[in-house]
Amino acid sequence: MKPLCCAILLLTLVGCAVGPNYRRPAVDAPPVFRGGDAQTNSLGDFGWPQVFQDPALQHLIRTALTNNYDARIAFSRVEQAREIWNENRSLFLPSVIYQANADLGKNTVNGSMINNGGKSQTYYAGSINASWEIDLFGRIRRLNEAARAQFFASSEARRDVMISLIAEVAQAYYQLLALDEEIRIAQDSTNSFGQSMKIFNERYTGGVASKLEVSSAQALMASAATSVLELQRQMIAQEDAICYLLGVNPGPVARGSLSLAQEAPTDVPPGLPSSLLERRPDIREAEEDFHSANALVGVAKAEFFPRLVLTGLLGQVSSEASTFMNGVNSAWNVGAGLAGPLWEAGALKAQHRAALAAREQARLQYLSTILNAFRETSDALAARQQLAFERAQQIFAVEAYQESVKVANERYTLGRASYYEVLQEEQLLFPAENTLAQIQFNQMLAGVQLYRALGGGWPEPLPPSTAKSKQ
Repeated sequence: MKPLCCAILLLTLVGCAVGPNYRRPAVDAPPVFRGGDAQTNSLGDFGWPQVFQDPALQHLIRTALTNNYDARIAFSRVEQAREIWNENRSLFLPSVIYQANADLGKNTVNGSMINNGGKSQTYYAGSINASWEIDLFGRIRRLNEAARAQFFASSEARRDVMISLIAEVAQAYYQLLALDEEIRIAQDSTNSFGQSMKIFNERYTGGVASKLEVSSAQALMASAATSVLELQRQMIAQEDAICYLLGVNPGPVARGSLSLAQEAPTDVPPGLPSSLLERRPDIREAEEDFHSANALVGVAKAEFFPRLVLTGLLGQVSSEASTFMNGVNSAWNVGAGLAGPLWEAGALKAQHRAALAAREQARLQYLSTILNAFRETSDALAARQQLAFERAQQIFAVEAYQESVKVANERYTLGRASYYEVLQEEQLLFPAENTLAQIQFNQMLAGVQLYRALGGGWPEPLPPSTAKSKQ
């Protein structure tokens, strides 16, 4: 028995794992991001509380990370992948089952037809069966490698969901602040047109102005009031959207003390493009998917080779319950079976070619994900730079229009300008203020997108590293 065990152990140790070993695909990463500097520190290294410092926004993010259903679903997927990995790991060990049965029949023994003279006979049996596949060609090792990679991929997918959720909550919050600013502008516009209408009406009552001036001011005031109502409707819908992200019932959303105009985007470095390969969870997920597909090629390759399975049985058989435990009725068996394909009509070759195609698909998806990450980061950097210039110019334009409205009202009061001049300047001011509010929102949005593009900051420990598997 000892020589047999030693031989099995030796075969297990020297057994090879067929199929390609994993190697990370070569990536053509640029030295720096377009629009960025060659700096090693990056926004992606910061935790999200360092990036989004508004206490009200931080509270919303924490609530979303706890309650959001997509985040909870992603966690369940990680647990599912973990148990699938554990299931595959169990294939390394023997499988042991028990069996017991009692039969009563005529001309039968244990369910098999045997002529015993037409006697009705009772048959009792109990056994413990064991089987163990010796992983000679690495089929089980490759299955375990693929399941392990899928577990890591699901962990990265969960991180991607979390980072996306943080970005979505921040974007929705800034959108809410933008709506608050637009409502304020529309209310100011309504009040301004109302003051103009009051002046026109007083002059019309005094016989100095015409009814046309009053009617024009009334129409503009009503239009501005309608805009307020529409913006308030959008604000309620935005609050409900935020509540959905938080995993709570629709309701009001608390704001911080700062308005959108007071929220200052943080100037942060993007880091090096090569760092995205280790930081962005969607890239890491795509790499683990490729790793899994690569291992499944080995599984398909191993199907061409025979499997060695050891079996064993220990039990009792008897035709009478009283003598069931008699040593004479004991049964045992040990054996080894070797089985492999002779002719499968091309099925195994087709499975192997399909596995190779799936691996190539995963490789291309990995490279595509990296290229998209470079594009998103470049876009966000360019947007931040351009929007900073746009904001400065638009602030200058708004201040100029505000001065024009003030001068136009003074001239009209002194009788030196017509009502057309006043209304024209007012009609130019408020769209300019709305444009400034949109630029401010876009500037904050670009910061959120850059945070997302760089892989986001995550204050909790990362999932287990796959660095060993990539060497």
